[in-house]
Amino acid sequence: MSRESLKAIGDNMEKVIVGKREVIDLILTAMVVQGHVLLEDVPGTGKTKLAKALARSVKGKFSRVQFTPDLLPSDVTGLNYYNQKEGEFRFKPGPVFCHVLLADEINRAAPRTQSSLLECMEEKQVTTEGETRKLEAPFFVIATQNPIENAGTFPLPEAQMDRFLMRLSLGMPKREEELQILERFEREDPLDSLEAVTSVEEMRKDQEAYKKIYVHPELKGYLIDICEKTRNTGEILGGVSPRGTISLYQAVRAWAYLQGREYVVPEDIKKLALPVLSHRLILGGSFQKGEELMTRILEEVPVPTEEWGKR
Repeated sequence: MSRESLKAIGDNMEKVIVGKREVIDLILTAMVVQGHVLLEDVPGTGKTKLAKALARSVKGKFSRVQFTPDLLPSDVTGLNYYNQKEGEFRFKPGPVFCHVLLADEINRAAPRTQSSLLECMEEKQVTTEGETRKLEAPFFVIATQNPIENAGTFPLPEAQMDRFLMRLSLGMPKREEELQILERFEREDPLDSLEAVTSVEEMRKDQEAYKKIYVHPELKGYLIDICEKTRNTGEILGGVSPRGTISLYQAVRAWAYLQGREYVVPEDIKKLALPVLSHRLILGGSFQKGEELMTRILEEVPVPTEEWGKR
């Protein structure tokens, strides 16, 4: 799969999602590195349509799970049942056996159900009664939660948050964008006629191709300096773990690949640091958000200057 096809996926999704190209590109970046995305938005901003548009664009299987307090882990991963006709136990796959999974309002489910996604997201597999079944690549989770309504919810623990490569927000559209939305949906839902522009097999090729993107040693040091700074800032109780450092390293290479470059530049690291690192910070109070602290850290860490494409 070529980068032009990745661009075609983004263009295709824009037929449904108006004015959110940067978020779309970030989501494609996450999918290329086999990461997952947490979308924090109020209802009605287009999260479900975005996930469906992505699945249709790559001709992949889409599943949606509405997380509720009574949802069981087996409702997500699947379960073994006794088939009376055949006289033996059979496995009924859960909704995680797909290519794009929308975990809607994930923080409304009990912790044990939330944790049922941990193995799926990290290991790309499901284990039931001692038997492990691999999930077909690409397996991409888009989880959502409402940042305003917290009554009756179970906040995601740090271990679960760390499984998400990025935390993003679609946000509200601008006036002219909302006008475009009205015009597009005036006669029919554009999602109904959306067709695939590539395949899951080609996406798998991209998930290997981005690893060839070059990162200058000075930029590796710059990336580490940013992560290390989060561990030495007073307002932060817990900084970015090595898993977070690796996640940022993978993300900046995939972002550079998506932009059509063979190498990473400092702007890639600055662009990806907020969505990749801010939700991994354990803060000592609610007076400052992770994004604000990460912005300050990025301003304080010196940016190196080199010929970034020179090996």
